[in-house]
Amino acid sequence: MKKSTKLHHAQISNALMYYIYQHIDSDINIDELARDFGTSKFHLHRIFKEQMGMNIYETIKSIRLQKASNLLITNQFSTVTEVANMCGYASQTSFIRSFKERFGMTPKSWRKGAYKSYSNKILQSSKTASISKATFKRLEPHIVKQPSIKAYYIRHKGYNIKIKQVWQKMMAWIYTNDIQDYTEIGIYHDNPIVTALEECFYIAAVQVKEDKQLENTSLSSFEIPAGVYARFDVKGAYGDILKLIQWAYHSWLPESGYETTTAPSYTVFVKNHFLAEDAQFDVQYFLPVRLV
Repeated sequence: MKKSTKLHHAQISNALMYYIYQHIDSDINIDELARDFGTSKFHLHRIFKEQMGMNIYETIKSIRLQKASNLLITNQFSTVTEVANMCGYASQTSFIRSFKERFGMTPKSWRKGAYKSYSNKILQSSKTASISKATFKRLEPHIVKQPSIKAYYIRHKGYNIKIKQVWQKMMAWIYTNDIQDYTEIGIYHDNPIVTALEECFYIAAVQVKEDKQLENTSLSSFEIPAGVYARFDVKGAYGDILKLIQWAYHSWLPESGYETTTAPSYTVFVKNHFLAEDAQFDVQYFLPVRLV
């Protein structure tokens, strides 16, 4: 595949993914989207799976259920039917069926507290997170308004130690382009506390902060959405990040008066544990929020 074709396919896939995030509560018409992108429905499906590793319908379903898993916890006064509608489901029956297929339990059981054991099992599958002693009970966020961020990226399937290799490739790209002023950003395309770690998509991204002509533009770029975020400033060791995300979603968020959105959370690195010799991190963790 030519570089220009690969970049064009990446642009289409990223634009489609952004649209899905923005319209997850509505009926997403793939036929209309294909016409908007000037391609056939078949070709759009092929491009998206080639870039994302999942087909469009699987992706929509996954994002809807991840959103629902959070709303069931934070929106205590919303009925299951109302949560289903907020996530783009036309009926409570189809929502419950899909939820049970994904999480192995009903939305009602999840809401009553079963989400804690489900999430704990995922963290126990990580050798580093399972032995982490990190606690965040006294951590207070800053509520901030973030601008959109253009970032070059490499996508990786699986939240595991192999992410280190992805970041090393990203650094090679930075050095090749002689970029001096940049910010490293880790983006959780999937929520790793409700998605099996081997299935999670993680994005290693770089915001280029200097105005220069890039010589090697083999990497695709996309926009991290603007919005309101809760920012947590945290230092720790490799393995603590998953504990931080679990605490933010399942402890802080339900008591905060906020709910999260469909936009992914992300970390801005002051010190990147995937690259640091001591595997220590210093990050700003951004969790998208809005008032319940």
